[in-house]
Amino acid sequence: MATKSVSKEAAEIQLASAMIELGARLQVLEAETSLSHDRLARLYREIRGCSPPKGMLPFSVDWFMTWLPNIHSSLFFNVYRFMVTHTPSKGIRAIIDAYRLYLEHASVERKEEPVLSFTRAWMLVRFYDGGMLQLSSCRQCGGDFVAHAHDPQGDFVCAICRPPPRAGKTRAAASQAAAAVSRA
Repeated sequence: MATKSVSKEAAEIQLASAMIELGARLQVLEAETSLSHDRLARLYREIRGCSPPKGMLPFSVDWFMTWLPNIHSSLFFNVYRFMVTHTPSKGIRAIIDAYRLYLEHASVERKEEPVLSFTRAWMLVRFYDGGMLQLSSCRQCGGDFVAHAHDPQGDFVCAICRPPPRAGKTRAAASQAAAAVSRA
């Protein structure tokens, strides 16, 4: 019978805690740690003050292709690639570190949900590693953006250089603009 290491278990609890604080779903925690489902659910309730959300993980690469999610996903993934290439962070630790930097640079307010959730960021890395997504360089700005795997790359133009006609014209954007005008 194998004995459990207390220090290994403590490290896994610390890792799970960091992911829970960033908004990871229970399925992500189960995939990245060896802690039991019940233990992770208790830890989730202790940290977040509520039960973990139920339901399936998002499983569509198409979500990453719409204009605003693509910009945020590309920002995160480029930070993640930098972390893996130039720092000792690897695997889930690199995802955690890159996601923290993404939140810092995406200027996410504490009250707002970020465009890219931790679970979607984790799925993005898995989709890329599974060959479902690739990075394509924009021919106008030269930035690397998330794209469907095997899409032609020669004439790729990103969502920043060529935004869709209705980009940024949601009701929320209109109300924010009106609030900014009234404060001025």
